[in-house]
Amino acid sequence: MQLPVQALSVLFAESWEAAAGPEDLVEVARAADRAGFDYLGSCDHVAVPRRLAPAMGTVWYDPVATLSHLAAVTTRVRLLSHVALVGLRHPLVTAKQYATLDRLSGGRLVLGVGAGHVPEEFEALGVDFGTRGALLDESIDALRAALGPDEFPVHHGKTYAFEGLGQRPRPVQARVPLWVGGSSPAALRRAALRGDGWLPQGDPRERMPGLIARLARTRAEAGIEEPFTVGALTGPLYVGRARWDVGRRTVTGSPQTVADSLRGYGEMGVHQIQVRFRSRSRDELTDQITAFGAEVAPRLG
Repeated sequence: MQLPVQALSVLFAESWEAAAGPEDLVEVARAADRAGFDYLGSCDHVAVPRRLAPAMGTVWYDPVATLSHLAAVTTRVRLLSHVALVGLRHPLVTAKQYATLDRLSGGRLVLGVGAGHVPEEFEALGVDFGTRGALLDESIDALRAALGPDEFPVHHGKTYAFEGLGQRPRPVQARVPLWVGGSSPAALRRAALRGDGWLPQGDPRERMPGLIARLARTRAEAGIEEPFTVGALTGPLYVGRARWDVGRRTVTGSPQTVADSLRGYGEMGVHQIQVRFRSRSRDELTDQITAFGAEVAPRLG
C-alpha cells in the first residue's frame, strides 16, 4: 500500500491526514508490517508549482528520509519508492541514498522510478523536462551499475560518466529490484526492457490485460526471460459494512466480497496489488489494514 500522510494530494488523501504527523505514519507502517503486507510506498516530488497546488498540495515527504525512518520501526515489510524521480538527481547521489536505505533496512528496498510530469519542478532544478525520458533511461542504466556489487562502479553515458569512485555501503541485496512506473507507451517499453517490474499509473482494470500483454510481447521480442513483477493499483476498498459514505466506486462488503473483486487481478497476470482503504481516522485505517491482512488476503490465494 501507499503510505498516508506523506503525500497530501486531494486526489487520494483522506481528510484526517491533514492534521496527522510522524507518529501516525509510524503506527500505520507497524500495522501493515504486522498484517503481512508486502510493501509500503512513498512518493517523490521536490517542489510543486502554485498552479498545481490546489490538486496536488505541497506536502510531499522525501521518500528516502521517510522510508529510512520507517525501516527502523518495522521488521519485514519492504520499502518502495513510488516513484523516485531519479532524473532530478545525479545517479551516484541516488545510489548512495538508496544503497544506505537497503543496508539499514536489512535488504528491504524496492526502487521504483518514473519520469515525472511537472515541468516547473525540472526547470527549477536545472533539468531539461523535454528530455526526461531519455534521461531516465540512462539513469536506470547508471543506477544498475552504481547499485551493483562493485565497490568502484563504472558507467559511461551521454549525460553521466563515472569510474574509479568507491561507493559504500553496498546494498544488502545482490540485485535491488527496480520497478518502472507509468502507463504511457514509452513507460511500458522502459519497464519491459529495463525494469524488474512495472507499476501502472492508476489504469482502469479493463485496460490492464492489454497493457500486460504489451509488456510480455516486448520482453519476448527482446529475448528477456528473467522474472518480472507486474503490479496494479486497485480502486478504494473498505472491508466490512461501512456506516458512512465511502463513495460509489469503493469496493466494500464482507472479506469474501472484497476478495472476489480483487481475485481478477491475479487471473489477468498481476503479481502485486497496491490497495487503498477509505478511512476517517488513523485507527480506522489500521483496523482496515488488520482486517485485510487477516480476512481478505488469505482468500486471494
